[in-house]
Amino acid sequence: MAVSPSAAATERHPCTPAPPQYAELAQRVFAVTPDADGETLFRAYEFTTIRHQGQRRASGDPYASHPIEVAGILADLRLDTASIVTGLLHDTVEDGVAAQGEIETMFGAEIGHLVDGVTKLGKIQLQSRGRRQAENFQKFLLAMSKDIRVLLVKLADRLHNMRTLRFLDDAGKRLRIARETMEIYAPLAERIGMRRLRDELEDLAFGEIHPEERKSLLKRLQFLSEKEGALVPEIAGELRRTLIEAGIDAEVDGRTKQPYSIWRKMEKKHVPFEQIADVIAFRVLVADTAECYRALGAVHGAYPMIPGRFKDYISTPKPNEYRSLHTAVIGPRQRRAEVQIRTHDMHDVAEFGVAAHWRYKQERDEAPPQDGHRYRWLRELTDIVEHAEDAEEVLEHTKLEMYTDRVFCFTPRGEIVSLPNGATPVDLAYAVHSDVGDTCVGAKVNGRLAPLRTILENGDQVEILRSSVPAPDPKWESFAVTGKARARIRRFVRQQSENEYASLGRAILEKAFRSHGRLFDDSRLEDVLDRFGHGKPGETCAAVGRGELAASAVLTAVCPDLLIEARTASHRPAARRGTGDAVPIKGLTPGMAVHMAECCHPLSGDRIVGIIVEGHGVAVHTIDCHVLESFANAPERWLDLSWDPDSEASPIQVGRIVAVMSNVPGSLNALTEVIARADGNIINLQNTDRSPDFFEFVVDVEVADVRQLTDIVTALRANPAFFQVERARG
Repeated sequence: MAVSPSAAATERHPCTPAPPQYAELAQRVFAVTPDADGETLFRAYEFTTIRHQGQRRASGDPYASHPIEVAGILADLRLDTASIVTGLLHDTVEDGVAAQGEIETMFGAEIGHLVDGVTKLGKIQLQSRGRRQAENFQKFLLAMSKDIRVLLVKLADRLHNMRTLRFLDDAGKRLRIARETMEIYAPLAERIGMRRLRDELEDLAFGEIHPEERKSLLKRLQFLSEKEGALVPEIAGELRRTLIEAGIDAEVDGRTKQPYSIWRKMEKKHVPFEQIADVIAFRVLVADTAECYRALGAVHGAYPMIPGRFKDYISTPKPNEYRSLHTAVIGPRQRRAEVQIRTHDMHDVAEFGVAAHWRYKQERDEAPPQDGHRYRWLRELTDIVEHAEDAEEVLEHTKLEMYTDRVFCFTPRGEIVSLPNGATPVDLAYAVHSDVGDTCVGAKVNGRLAPLRTILENGDQVEILRSSVPAPDPKWESFAVTGKARARIRRFVRQQSENEYASLGRAILEKAFRSHGRLFDDSRLEDVLDRFGHGKPGETCAAVGRGELAASAVLTAVCPDLLIEARTASHRPAARRGTGDAVPIKGLTPGMAVHMAECCHPLSGDRIVGIIVEGHGVAVHTIDCHVLESFANAPERWLDLSWDPDSEASPIQVGRIVAVMSNVPGSLNALTEVIARADGNIINLQNTDRSPDFFEFVVDVEVADVRQLTDIVTALRANPAFFQVERARG
């Protein structure tokens, strides 16, 4: 049971000397935040040292050294007192040495809220499985979207843990923590613009995951520094003189890129270290935005620009609010040089990210940054968690959102939409709004109709064409790249499939009950739900529709007085069209609860029969399909089906034709003309055989029903260019 701190712990006498650790922390805090609340800071310091007394870290240090160092990192970021105090207290609740209510009582609701958010994040492990992980992650994202300081405290916590990771004896645990850092925390730091913190997290994780590669790169960088140590200040000096001659007062410095950044570029481009041109980058800091563009002009005027390497992140900032001009030139001494040009304020944001925004808000006595476009990605991550099915899907889509380079596109109104490389109009539609994505049916890119799988490029103007009914295509998931788009598509397909399985199962049960002189409705399932492990009648119907539960089992459970005889193979369905005994596939989307068999390509108007496939619903076959023979001894899987006789407009279906045509000029043109005149649409054409005299083609044609396909076959047979035309059966 936790012990309350003594009065001496909470009220220090003015003449009592401060403990050395606290004095060092206080010096770091007050050096950058003179108006920090020293009384609350000291109370938190003594609270955490007392509560963690007797605990040791793997390094052998007292456990309290960890929260004190975390608080110091937060102080270096110039955060407010509440954040620093949270850093001191962040492990007390998680380690069970204090209660959440106790923290709120002693330090207030604001700090209590922050500690609770950090505690929830501490429970997440990347390689764990199960619903609890998704729930914890969802709670954290929701807390973070309300107060970004939750993430800042956790990143500081992770940074100190990574700095001391080497003291852990368990190599497997070290690797797990390093991978978690690389896959979750470093990208989160990148997303909020914390470049310094991200670089150190990546470098520390890189050293654990790929230790030999890091050692090799450090040796190469050391050799480069010894060989060309004077080159960096020499180039920086010449760049500075060039700018001074142009009347621009600027600070110029050079830096070597991090080993992980160099290694990632080597892996991405498949090139050796020697071919990485921008190992050293130069930064130019000027007074204002206008000076940035003047400096760019001076640099380009003095040195040849390398084509394709210029990026303007001032007019189109990154999602984390990073703003800078990037260019690459053949600089002094004919060396390739990457040059970044920005103002001092832009540099502050580039280094400290959201912490800089927070500091500016605090200095101006404004409300802390809770919302705005820079946190849109946070809301999208929250949306992903809400619509994902399981924890693994949550992490998959979350990493998709965090790990991406960006392209910038425009809506017809001129609004900028930031998307990951490889994004399509579908991704843009969901980025604008979930409803826009759900109702998307087409897109115009730069004023021209374009396929929805078109990969967007920087500067594209995209107009989304919409329908009045939400109907995302399951195929979109194969080319959508954003986590939000893929999560929404999966959610829609999941819901639609479940609804259609339930509808199909309900129809199957109605038929089964009717065949035994009984009536069926959902209420009849209420008393037998527990037997099948279901909570609602719809779940039982869906299980029947998926083929996981036999209709006879449900009938027997509901009507135990019935003696249901097993059908024999001779009792095959008669595939009666439009009769009351057949189950209609009305309103069911092909590919969800029902699947059109590719062995016979059934079309509206064909006599059809269904085969129940466990876990996949019903496969629809024509009544004369040769595959049905393989189910002769499984009569329980047969199902009478009928098309919807009342449908005013049949859905577009695909029929297949095999055509043998003369190998003479104009034959292929005859094929396309005949199909076009019959209002068919060719979606696939494949040459399967060729001889000097004849070609054989397989043609897939979009048609409304079997009658339209039959008309096309008849018209082709009447054309002298064709030797043989048949409807394909396989």
